[in-house]
Amino acid sequence: MHGYWAQFLKVAVAHLLAVASPGPDFAMVVRQSIAHGRRAAVWTSIGIGSAILLHVAYSLLGIGILLMSSRAAFTVVKFAGAGYLAWIGFKALASRPGRELSAAPAGAEAVLSRPAQPAPREAWATGFLTNALNPKATLFFVAVFATVIDPATPKVIQGAYGLWMSAATMAWFSMVSVLFTREQVRRAFLRGGHWIDRAMGAVLIGLAAALALATAR
Repeated sequence: MHGYWAQFLKVAVAHLLAVASPGPDFAMVVRQSIAHGRRAAVWTSIGIGSAILLHVAYSLLGIGILLMSSRAAFTVVKFAGAGYLAWIGFKALASRPGRELSAAPAGAEAVLSRPAQPAPREAWATGFLTNALNPKATLFFVAVFATVIDPATPKVIQGAYGLWMSAATMAWFSMVSVLFTREQVRRAFLRGGHWIDRAMGAVLIGLAAALALATAR
């Protein structure tokens, strides 16, 4: 059991470095926070964490290695992911002014109006697809299960590692959601919110291009 704890620590550190580095997941959560608010951003974060379980599942089954060994399969995944990010990015680029202080009764604090909130299921799906269609996430999990985790480790223990990575991912991006939806931050984006949305759209399109050019090495 002691050996498993040492192995878990390696997995946890590798995952922490990966999840904290800027990428499509981070950009999507920030965009959801600014454009739609905390609830949508948190549900997006939960979707991202849920997609981790997909990566874990095919890694445990050995399908991930087969995916990486097939150039055609890798190409399909990377272009699907790039296309999805580009689609979201172009939608953000089309953002129009609309966030402003709404009328409030005398003496009451004005509040920030927002576009229509996406349903929780829609926000969850946005996060899930962003992570699930990211070939770099596929590469990361295949590498972790092939090199960091001993093949002799029981599948139950490996599955527990996956559950922890999923929960940790949800927690991390939920914290990002809270940070970018704090009242002070919301007001900082008050007048130029649509420009921020457009900037995030450009970032997502840039990430889409990077994914399209990615190789399995």
